[in-house]
Amino acid sequence: MTILILGSGGREHTFAWKTVQSPLCDALFVAPGNSGTAQIATNVPINVTDFNAIKTLVLEKNIDMVVVGPEDPLVQGIHDFFLNDEQLKHVAVIGPQKAAAELEGSKEFAKEFLYRHQIPTAAYQSFDANTVEEGYLFLETLNPPYVLKADGLAAGKGVLILNDLAEAKTELKNMLVDAKFGAASSKVVIEEFLDGIELSCFVITDGKHYKILPTAKDYKRIGEGNTGLNTGGMGAVSPVPFATDDFLDKIEERIVKPTINGLQKDNLPYKGFVFIGLIKVGDEPKVIEYNVRMGDPETEVVLPRLKTDLVTIFKAISEERLNEIAIEIDERAATTVMLVSGGYPEAYEKGKVITGLETISDSIPFHAGAVVKDGQIVTSGGRVMAITSYGNTYKEAIKKSYQTIDKLHFDKMNYRKDIGFDL
Repeated sequence: MTILILGSGGREHTFAWKTVQSPLCDALFVAPGNSGTAQIATNVPINVTDFNAIKTLVLEKNIDMVVVGPEDPLVQGIHDFFLNDEQLKHVAVIGPQKAAAELEGSKEFAKEFLYRHQIPTAAYQSFDANTVEEGYLFLETLNPPYVLKADGLAAGKGVLILNDLAEAKTELKNMLVDAKFGAASSKVVIEEFLDGIELSCFVITDGKHYKILPTAKDYKRIGEGNTGLNTGGMGAVSPVPFATDDFLDKIEERIVKPTINGLQKDNLPYKGFVFIGLIKVGDEPKVIEYNVRMGDPETEVVLPRLKTDLVTIFKAISEERLNEIAIEIDERAATTVMLVSGGYPEAYEKGKVITGLETISDSIPFHAGAVVKDGQIVTSGGRVMAITSYGNTYKEAIKKSYQTIDKLHFDKMNYRKDIGFDL
């Protein structure tokens, strides 16, 4: 098969790394890709939402399957674009259709889905610029902290958690009236705060059947001890030590099954990954959010633990026979630590030369914001590289990642030194 992966992050490098291991993969293209994918596949400089350019590439290279990494093309309807085109409809697309992608595209849509299918989640109400005053009144009925979520896609940065009521009201106005997050915050969901520890559950589905992948926990804050600004993710651990068999059973029975059944009942066509952001409140799992693709950096710890051939899984998803596939998981733990540009998640410089990669032996470096320039690998984004390691325990794995990081360098390189600290 000739396969195209859309995206340019650590998630897509991990997909590529796993895909080229498959005997079913004859040729692999990544658009636009990064310095990591360039080493194992053919990068093509195409934007992930330029559907016409993607069509041209698919026809030119006789591509059989498109694996969609990020959320934007899914929310914009790339799967529907393929299905509605006579020349493309035979191509397998891994990722939900537009109607189902609203689970990530709209926080309000997701909350309505959760309520409709009686899936445990936080109480909420949504507001727009015309109902700001009502939003203030709703905030007054809640206990702090106050959770404000931009309804649309805000690149993982549209959620505010505030302890002060006056500040929460000010920020609600900033989001709705002053468009703090642009069009993404033209509607805002206010939620009750759930106190607990977070984890992520990853499910693959062909629309009828499902399989559960390993759990993971990621670390979003820039600073040690989960302090500072939110980022796209600073590291991850899999499996999650506190997710006991009993707790995992609750997740499957109360959340995964009603989610997959709900997709069918609501006629939301879905072939791909369902990422369920969870919080453990006491001993009960509740849903914080849905994403309609794999997480990043969780992909960098989940896929390395997958022993089953990834392309075989994708083929089964596209042919609606996922029930015929057995998923085998590596018993070892996997951890990843994200190296980021100095200044990230605020302003940062690009083009810093990365050295030491040739010395790595005990870890897998998944490239993210890095590209090849004049024969050297240089930084091109905020999150530069995810350093993944295996271990018999997560502590052993994390130690290996940090030992590897000691061999790497780029100017103003930053990373969290406490991944897994709260486990």
